[in-house]
Amino acid sequence: MEEVKRILVVAKSTKHCRRAVDFGIKLARCHAAELFVLHAVYNPFNLKGWNIPIVSRPALEEEYERILKDAKTDIDLMIQQEKTNGLAIKELIVEGEPTKEVFETVKREKIDLVVLIAHEEGRIEHALFGRSNEEIIRKMPCSVLLVKQEPGPAPN
Repeated sequence: MEEVKRILVVAKSTKHCRRAVDFGIKLARCHAAELFVLHAVYNPFNLKGWNIPIVSRPALEEEYERILKDAKTDIDLMIQQEKTNGLAIKELIVEGEPTKEVFETVKREKIDLVVLIAHEEGRIEHALFGRSNEEIIRKMPCSVLLVKQEPGPAPN
């Protein structure tokens, strides 16, 4: 089996992200690997060459900034305890096209394994984070682990 020394968890601002980060933490501990947690957010307000009138653009931009801040807070809370316990974790929060940012991080940090959540994004998530799992899986130069979300309650 290939040695896993550098693990990248791609985190998104969702409740399901926590499960992927937990998997990454467990794998990093098991393999004595370094863990990277990447949160790549696409800023829909940085459209170059586009002049799209948005009625409440300032409110949307404020919401976008709040989402970025909340993402940083969520990631900090998820991994702070593990850092305190000695696990090597590097947090990366970047703004850009998510798929491109994942590939650049894998190359720059020499990642051996990428951990992704495996669920369908909603409309807001799609707009802010993109539907990039399919492209990442097909083109990734290293192994990829998809973490399924926990099943919800059984329907009545």
